[in-house]
Amino acid sequence: MKFHFTYLFFFILFLNSQVFGQDSSQGKLFVNDIYIKGIKKTKEYIVLREMTFKKGDSILSESLEQDIKNSRHLIYNTNLFSIVKIESSIDSFQNVNITVALIERWYIYPAPQFKLIDRNFNEWWKTHDADMNRVSYGVKFDHYNISGRADQLNFVLLNGYSRNFGMSYFSPYSNRSLTEGFSIGLNFSQSREFSYKTSQQNKLLLYQSENFERSYLSLSASYRIRKGFYQTHIFYANLQKIIIPDSLLLVAFNPNYLGTSKISTHFIDVSYMYQFANVNNVNYPLRGTIYKINLYKRGLKIKGGLNMFSVDATYKKFIVHPHHFYSSFQLLSKIKFPFNQPYINQRAMGYGNYYLRGLEYYVVDGSASGLFQYTFSKKIASFKIPVPFKNKWVPFIPFNFYGKS
Repeated sequence: MKFHFTYLFFFILFLNSQVFGQDSSQGKLFVNDIYIKGIKKTKEYIVLREMTFKKGDSILSESLEQDIKNSRHLIYNTNLFSIVKIESSIDSFQNVNITVALIERWYIYPAPQFKLIDRNFNEWWKTHDADMNRVSYGVKFDHYNISGRADQLNFVLLNGYSRNFGMSYFSPYSNRSLTEGFSIGLNFSQSREFSYKTSQQNKLLLYQSENFERSYLSLSASYRIRKGFYQTHIFYANLQKIIIPDSLLLVAFNPNYLGTSKISTHFIDVSYMYQFANVNNVNYPLRGTIYKINLYKRGLKIKGGLNMFSVDATYKKFIVHPHHFYSSFQLLSKIKFPFNQPYINQRAMGYGNYYLRGLEYYVVDGSASGLFQYTFSKKIASFKIPVPFKNKWVPFIPFNFYGKS
């Protein structure tokens, strides 16, 4: 009796596997070939690296549309192409051929520069009455695809109210398997004006001079790992030197500006960042998720000087609603150890993108901070304007307008 029950059990499993296995095999598609069209500068393997399937893969028919959509987002987020279209064709043998039609961007951007030295436009416009003397001008050169491997070369030269010379090179794919990259950079700047303290009213107090009193020099390098599509590990090092005027260390200004009695100091920053980013558009995401954590160490000392260890965390969620409505949530947090820090290590809210709308004129210093933002938006209009002259890079200029609250 035991033998019969065992036989019956395996017989049922056999029938089950035949029925469901047959359905499963019928639902599979085999990627016969992938055709890349429209590329002149970019290497073909850079495009293939960003696709979620390869030639010879088998994929489920019901997931083909989503795989194509994900691949399109990944290729577009390289910022190498202005138009990305992916089409598929299936023959009677369940073979699928993929055609990727691309239009490359214009990669070289030499451009004149007009840069405000204030933290944001509102501060320059209202606090300093749009003073044209408070600007830096010069030239900037960017090449976003030098060798066709999405490597970038950047160069900037500014003069005026402040001086700045900088250059950097970034290669996201430096090994054969296209999973590793690196960057190097050099930057030198001089300033007539810079903040030396924050007032009780959370306003920056500025040290001003007719001469370039503050100098800054940095040499940086990074190494990154991106084995999949959405996760990136970045290891970063930056050797810096700062020179300040001796009068800045007087009691009338801020003796704790650098955490030392010297007017010149050099130190090294090292950091590790993990980032997960799965969004439809890396430049202006409307759907997806981004989160990252950054471990940062300034200085090699354990106590005193510019010694600091910080942890930064960011979480962003983008949601699409019906009728072209969108929501986004953003949570940012920072904590620094030890809590007692020199002034240049005390920056918290009000710097860069770490601020609340409507409070652009204020800053908050501290060793621990958190920020939550919610944005609700509606697409108001979307249209394309043809470029008046014929070219193969930019056939039209897209415009999208959103109302936010």
